[in-house]
Amino acid sequence: MYNRGMIELQQCIDKEQWDEFVLENNGHPLQLWGWGQVKASHGWSAERYMALRDDAVVGGAQVLIRRLPFPFRSIAYIPRGISSDAEVLDAIALHVKKHHHVVAMTVEPNSREITLSSAWKKSSSTILSAETMLVDTTKSESDLLSDMAKKTRQYIRKSAAEGFTIRQVKTKEELDQCLVMYRQTAVRAKFNLHNDSYYHDVFQQMNDHSPIFAAFVDGAPIAFLWLAISADTAYELYGGVNESGQQLRANYALKWHAIRKVKEWGISEYDFGGLVAGGVSNFKQGWSQDVVTFAGSYDRPLSPLYGIWRAVLPVGKKISQTIKSIL
Repeated sequence: MYNRGMIELQQCIDKEQWDEFVLENNGHPLQLWGWGQVKASHGWSAERYMALRDDAVVGGAQVLIRRLPFPFRSIAYIPRGISSDAEVLDAIALHVKKHHHVVAMTVEPNSREITLSSAWKKSSSTILSAETMLVDTTKSESDLLSDMAKKTRQYIRKSAAEGFTIRQVKTKEELDQCLVMYRQTAVRAKFNLHNDSYYHDVFQQMNDHSPIFAAFVDGAPIAFLWLAISADTAYELYGGVNESGQQLRANYALKWHAIRKVKEWGISEYDFGGLVAGGVSNFKQGWSQDVVTFAGSYDRPLSPLYGIWRAVLPVGKKISQTIKSIL
């Protein structure tokens, strides 16, 4: 019987090498170097590891690490990692335990199923939504339209006839106009936001991997949609609409434009960025008939304090907000 070699971790400190690795291995955009740099400017640190077995690369992950209040020290998190290999994830977990004294490492794989060692525990506290709409953009446009709810198709046609223009946001000034809308949207939908500097960093660090599309009337945006993209996945980060955009249903034509553009770029799937309760979720579910459920969130306990950590997480608002400030 062939005995597989041990996993060796090799830290990557070169942006071009890392991004090439992510893009060539069906990696998620949240694994790109730029996303780690955004988090590193806002309280986290980012480390990237390639995993080798018998000198062949078999996986890897960008790991985000954040300091926690005493006595927990720190937490490690892998969003939509490149590898779901149990041995690779165990090797990374033990490495960050040794070097960062983490209470636990959390993984949320970019897959519907995952097989892990018995050391891992299913977590009831998720960071990224496990449920999402995932559109197969290799389908023809007619098939994509047929997958939608009838009302969604109608609103796409009606909004497209309203006379606004759709194009990419290219300047900081246009971005700031979109952020004004985003804050209006957050007030209506009752969700929390980062400060503007965070979104400026996403715009700068992710660059071509994070296009923003907006609908404009008289040179001013009335709706916007912000994506993160890799070679295979387009992932919705943020979006907003003002009162004029709502009246014109500009978000329908805008999203259809983004899906078509992703298809044109050769990206094979469009991820709606998760489903949450309320009107936003109802809007998203009009675009496809299938809800996709990813494997979810798993913890590798790495400290005797893990049990206490899990107990205080649901009720410790400050800590919980720290962990959930991933997007």
